Amino acid sequence: KNLSNAIGAFERTLITESRFDKYLNGDATALTAEEADGLKSFISSGCVACHKNSLLGGDMFWKFGLFGNYWEHTKSELIDKGKAEVTNKDSDSYIFKVPSLRNIEKTGPYIHDGSVSDLGETIRIMGITQMNHKIEKEEIEKIVTFLKSLTADIPDEVKQEPVELKDLYLL
Repeated sequence: KNLSNAIGAFERTLITESRFDKYLNGDATALTAEEADGLKSFISSGCVACHKNSLLGGDMFWKFGLFGNYWEHTKSELIDKGKAEVTNKDSDSYIFKVPSLRNIEKTGPYIHDGSVSDLGETIRIMGITQMNHKIEKEEIEKIVTFLKSLTADIPDEVKQEPVELKDLYLL
């Protein structure tokens, strides 16, 4: 229980305000014109069907590969059956947690197995496998530009090496 509380406390320190948050809170100048255009592409391309709410994902499970086998596009070496690996239910095959897109430009490689290193390529694959839609290169570039507005600075105190447990007893 204590370990779970400690991990939760640490994770809460990683929730910092991005420029997109400022935009959501009413600052129309927080995003550049290019980022705002990318947000429009993100919405019109259908990405918001799964990447919604203030986290832009992270709150639901969904099948990866609605329109074809994901591994044919990601070139994954290991085909992961997702939730079915744990539940042993066929109905859970290829069901994965939809990731939050917060700080996405800093969290590659992408896809659940790290099989794709490029964010633009990930968007292209998601368009095909999840929406049966080829997202054009220009739209992908706009979406990538928007996604970079989701990056927030991590506080310096979180970057510091933690104090060893034995050192706490000496205090």
